[in-house]
Amino acid sequence: MGDRSTHAATPERVITSRRNPRIVAVRKLDMRKYRWQQRRFRVEGLQLLHMALDAGARPLEVLYCREQFTGSEAPALLRRFAQAGATLLEVSPEVMQSVCEREIGQGLVATFALGETTMRSLPIRAHDLVIVLDRLQDPGNMGTLIRTADAVGAAAVVLIEPCVDPYEPKAVRGSMGSLFHVPLVMTADLPRLFAWLTEQGLHIVGADAHLGELWGDTTLRNGVALVLGNEARGISADVRPYVQDWVRLPIVGKAESLNVAVAGGVLMYTWLRRNSGNPSANPTSLQS
Repeated sequence: MGDRSTHAATPERVITSRRNPRIVAVRKLDMRKYRWQQRRFRVEGLQLLHMALDAGARPLEVLYCREQFTGSEAPALLRRFAQAGATLLEVSPEVMQSVCEREIGQGLVATFALGETTMRSLPIRAHDLVIVLDRLQDPGNMGTLIRTADAVGAAAVVLIEPCVDPYEPKAVRGSMGSLFHVPLVMTADLPRLFAWLTEQGLHIVGADAHLGELWGDTTLRNGVALVLGNEARGISADVRPYVQDWVRLPIVGKAESLNVAVAGGVLMYTWLRRNSGNPSANPTSLQS
């Protein structure tokens, strides 16, 4: 990338104005409209940034403020970004604070290209787990479910639109780096989606508070597309006809239902446990 990518910026190059066009463009990434217009999203937090690079995510632009660096981690991370070919822009503390969500900045903010995966490009096998999220609206739930899907070795997470943007900052933080590991597919084409999942040999199982088999002793065996519903409505009326079997969790107290991220997490780990003795399953997904 030339001198800018490999050497510290000179004082004349330090961006000090919040109205600088590049800074304005980064700030706009708070809004979904501009994330998709610019085809990128913003990430901060040293741990998340390391995870992104470890996963092979492609950094586009990095804003850094040496005055906010503490210790050796941020400079080392900046070198990694330079090696990855990112454009490095040195900014003043005031400018850095204007693009950060954190109250106390760590001196680095990076933008990455939006991940794009199509159904046809996914290498789904007949014994895999795919998570289907039906029009989720809460970014915290989205991030947590992506993180849990990664933890159990799910092959993909499918997002039925309209839904919360998985690249919304709270969802990115909630995923704790798993956003960079698990393939995501976004679609509103229900017939095509469920036909494709069935073609891959997956059993379509829906989670419901009142319907189906308790704990999924048989329904969560082998390849499953686990459908989790919207926070307020559950699984939508237009999705329900595609569900082949239902599964539920016991509720022995007074609670009416479980949070979708909690229920989804329990069911994902139930699938993992049910299939831990399956010799055809991915061994890296089924380690204890």
